[in-house]
Amino acid sequence: MFETLEIFRDGQVATIWMNRPERHNAFNAQVIAELTQAFEALRADESVRVVVLAGRGKSFSAGADLNWMKAAGEAGFEDNVADARKLAAMLRVLAEMPKPTIARVHGAALGGGMGLAAACDICVAATAASFAASEVKFGLIPSAIGPYVLRAIGARQASRYFLTAERICADRAVEIGLAHEAVEANDLDRAVATLAEALLAGGPQAQGAAKALIRDMAAHSIDDSLVEETARRIAALRGGGEAWEGLSAFLDKRPPRWG
Repeated sequence: MFETLEIFRDGQVATIWMNRPERHNAFNAQVIAELTQAFEALRADESVRVVVLAGRGKSFSAGADLNWMKAAGEAGFEDNVADARKLAAMLRVLAEMPKPTIARVHGAALGGGMGLAAACDICVAATAASFAASEVKFGLIPSAIGPYVLRAIGARQASRYFLTAERICADRAVEIGLAHEAVEANDLDRAVATLAEALLAGGPQAQGAAKALIRDMAAHSIDDSLVEETARRIAALRGGGEAWEGLSAFLDKRPPRWG
């Protein structure tokens, strides 16, 4: 049971709704703890194939609750670090979930909210949505979200948006790689459902391996060791039952039975 979240299941798709609309789904210690628990629970649930992250109310997430951030800053340094580690750990659990994840962004995704969107594999935004790494406006830096936003938009774009804290409209978010597509608000759920359907057509083990491949190869130069590693990874999957089922289903002209 969660106080700040709602989780809904539709077949093999689970949607986590951040449900703190009066605070624009801003983070505090409880929200971070509950998101971490929800991500870990859905990761372990073999009946879930796709995880969608969404927000109730006007905003996807306004990032950190400033009252909570101020209280954390007034604590001793070690307590402050321990608190920050929980946010960083929550984002990592989301980013490294072996199942595909989709961010459904309908309103503002600011600070940590932008980090959540970037930590998901796929981000679909309503045309009225907006993003910002707003931390410098409060004398802070987008540190915990940094690895995921940098992965999405690259260092050059981050040089602008981390320093200016400008709002990024949905179309611009698509241009720089933060979002994959921008759709009208009325089409947002349809776009998410279409992506979920496409994801369910893939092999779950293969998708987890593909996510690990992206993480491991993104910052690795192409050399002999990388080429050898790619060969070993495809060989390990090719000899398994999921690949056998996928190839057999294609040759037999039938849908795969992933189990």
